Amino acid sequence: MASSEFTDSHVHFWDLRHESLTYEWLEPDGPPEEDLGDYSAIKAPRYWMDDFVAESRLSGTTKAVHVQAAVDTPDPVEETAWLQSFADRFDMPLGIVAAANLEDPRLAETLDRHGAHANFRGIRDLRYDDYLSREGWRAGYAQLQERGLVCCADPLVEVMDDAAELAQRFPGITLCIDHAGYPRRRDSDYFQQWRRGMRAIAKAPNTVVKISGLGMCDHAWTLESIRPWVLECIDAWGAERAFFGTNWPVDRLFSSYRDVVEAYRELISDLTTGEQEALLSANADRVFRLG
Repeated sequence: MASSEFTDSHVHFWDLRHESLTYEWLEPDGPPEEDLGDYSAIKAPRYWMDDFVAESRLSGTTKAVHVQAAVDTPDPVEETAWLQSFADRFDMPLGIVAAANLEDPRLAETLDRHGAHANFRGIRDLRYDDYLSREGWRAGYAQLQERGLVCCADPLVEVMDDAAELAQRFPGITLCIDHAGYPRRRDSDYFQQWRRGMRAIAKAPNTVVKISGLGMCDHAWTLESIRPWVLECIDAWGAERAFFGTNWPVDRLFSSYRDVVEAYRELISDLTTGEQEALLSANADRVFRLG
């Protein structure tokens, strides 16, 4: 039987009362979001690691990776410092994927300041423009290699070839494809387009895939509706370069935490014990150096 331990590779914490951090997407009067719809149900003043531990404790979750939640904060290192304080208080190891603008001329200084915090593991430069192919952005991306940092991104289907070329050009940097490539539609034509793009990225051995957030564009998801997306990711990357996340608490809009984790366990139940353990915990632990 596979280990019951689960490493959640994609979670978000926030505190709207924090004096230095900004969360425009969580403002109470904000409009519905295109993919999420009305997500006012999660717009609590805070969601801390304490809350996550309480919510996930019956699912075997022993480790987690926090991915940038504060947006357009003047100094993104403030979020890393705040998160490190949680990591220092709890037994659950917490890896931190922080925010940084890879085109910022002060990027090296920002990365060094992030790096002063023990749990800093990578960068997410959240945007949906032509950044992957811009030479200025790529110059910043190159700085991640010497620091051993992961880059987390969820490229649109239309630019997955750019992501594949980026990974091939910088073989010393681990590129993590978030949210299973964030598939926006669930029709067969889109699936084939998504599959082709994901397979192109997976050819680069320095890429990994994070299977998470599938509820965002499949609000009434079932085991069968997410099965092809999950299994295709595992088939493309293999059981040694794929892992799971919940996108919590955003995906609480569409299910319970336990439902998500149990769905993952069920979908890989036919794999070997070693493959299951790799997908549920060992791969994420290795990629994000969670120990």
